[in-house]
Amino acid sequence: MITPASAKDLEVMETQLGRPMRDVLGIAARCVCGNPLVVQTKPRLASGEPFPTFYYLTHPWLTARLSTLEASGLMARLQDRLALDPELQAGYLKAHESYLVEREALLAVPEIEGISAGGMPTRVKCLHALAAHALAKGPGVNPIGDIALIEVGFDPQACICKVNAE
Repeated sequence: MITPASAKDLEVMETQLGRPMRDVLGIAARCVCGNPLVVQTKPRLASGEPFPTFYYLTHPWLTARLSTLEASGLMARLQDRLALDPELQAGYLKAHESYLVEREALLAVPEIEGISAGGMPTRVKCLHALAAHALAKGPGVNPIGDIALIEVGFDPQACICKVNAE
């Protein structure tokens, strides 16, 4: 469930990302401690630029862990698995379609029509975007995002902010 972003949330995300936040619609996922993990952003930024990444990962611990997974070759392995697994293909296509419906219900942006995030529905391109979608919508919605979160050892009942601070 999307919750409004408070001034504190915006401050936390600015610290997490190292830059001011822009065009925030709300917080799409939070750490168990309440800090933002995923922000929902406008499909068209105030600058006029189309922004297809409706769900954007903000947490540095998750970002770093997912980057390590990408560097390890997990995306290529998941791409190979996607090519051979009809059930995974169907789930990934469904994730893509639901992403588009939700974003376009808010604002249709012709320049990004049919484009979701992370390579959906046929490629595995960005684990960050896929994990952000999985966190925002919950388990079972984005199967590749779910796999990535399992691979990084994400536990929704454990505060990763404290882990990150250590």
